[in-house]
Amino acid sequence: MSDAWEDCARVWITFDKSDSRVLLANERVIHAYGPTNRNLRNFLRNLRLAVHVLRRERPAAMLTTGAGVAVPFAWLSRLGGVPVFYVESVTRIEEMSLSGRMIRPVAEQVFVQWPELAATSPRLRFAGNLFAN
Repeated sequence: MSDAWEDCARVWITFDKSDSRVLLANERVIHAYGPTNRNLRNFLRNLRLAVHVLRRERPAAMLTTGAGVAVPFAWLSRLGGVPVFYVESVTRIEEMSLSGRMIRPVAEQVFVQWPELAATSPRLRFAGNLFAN
């Protein structure tokens, strides 16, 4: 796990998949409902999940890399006074993803992984690529 957050209390909200089970084996994980791509039923289920999780956990901040499940968590976090930080996918070089465009209005800071994308808006910040050495 990253040194950046090893001393911080955290909860991961993700899908129940083999990669997340391996990568987050020793972490607190709550499974969201998928698929989320334009799926109204799962959006509503994840909205209800976000209400319950945010009430119970009372986070100090929310950091997300997006995907549809992040949208209700980001909006409810912001409405609850929790700062939201968004990291756009490394695959997005020239334009924001739909999730990114939906989260940007409530994000304290939006990080992108390509300078080309950062140049498209003063609200986007390039601080490097997560895969760079």
